[in-house]
Amino acid sequence: MQPRLTAEFWVKAHIRRCMASNIPAVVVRRGDETAGAVIVKLNRFEAGCTVYSPTTGLDGNRVWLRATGEAPVQEAEADAYIARQATRDPDLWVLEIEDRDGRHLLDEPIE
Repeated sequence: MQPRLTAEFWVKAHIRRCMASNIPAVVVRRGDETAGAVIVKLNRFEAGCTVYSPTTGLDGNRVWLRATGEAPVQEAEADAYIARQATRDPDLWVLEIEDRDGRHLLDEPIE
């Protein structure tokens, strides 16, 4: 089981990791610095978008689920999903990653 990181720390670390791999990533919604949930929008441009939402796996570690389904959706649909989640959770963080190849680096642990 990984130690729990604050939302702000995790977001900043993930942005740095993406930048190191030449993958643009930006915070599009800033939530609570310590306890806010984080969702990630992967924008593949013409290929569509996927929104990832975290959950806890059986081993206690964070795993990412495709909140908008298996297939990519249009950006407007992804944004509508995010808007609904932000209405339910005012502390929500939203990180947008833009990569035509679909790289998001979410499966790699923060070290």
